Amino acid sequence: MRIISGSHKGRRIQAPKKLPVRPTTDMAKEGLFNILANRFDFKTINALDLFSGTGNISYELASRGVPQIVSIDKTPACVAFISKTAEDFGFDIFARTADYQKYLERETRQFNVIFADPPYDFSEKQFQNISDLIFEGKLLKENGVLIIEHSKHTDLSAHSSFTNKRGYGHSVFSFFEY
Repeated sequence: MRIISGSHKGRRIQAPKKLPVRPTTDMAKEGLFNILANRFDFKTINALDLFSGTGNISYELASRGVPQIVSIDKTPACVAFISKTAEDFGFDIFARTADYQKYLERETRQFNVIFADPPYDFSEKQFQNISDLIFEGKLLKENGVLIIEHSKHTDLSAHSSFTNKRGYGHSVFSFFEY
């Protein structure tokens, strides 16, 4: 995996093989960040990266100048890897070990961008729970966006806050807004 753009453009990141992760592909990440770059000034927003795994999305956000990034994952080894990599690169990423549901139920800050990359085998109900917790908790700022990455075999368009989706190979990004 590599950082596509920004201050650390081209830097490769080698995650330990033992981590239980499925990093977002470079092709999909490039497509996603093209969309986000047309919508946000990265230097003026904050972001939440749920199910952050290797921290792939967090590093890309940080490289592009996002000043406040929170990375949440339930696997301590993933959080340790994110913290170490962020320190090595000089990124201001706050990484925390937590279950996504408990974290979202307690979080009170609002974010411009919330990215969630749960396991592809999540049920429709589990995917729905992510967006419900975010919208009921009012965790998105006005004009903010929730992006959920999922398999092309999953359809999240029935949610009332769904706006559109973009597919990249086997991955799909579904977008949700107020």
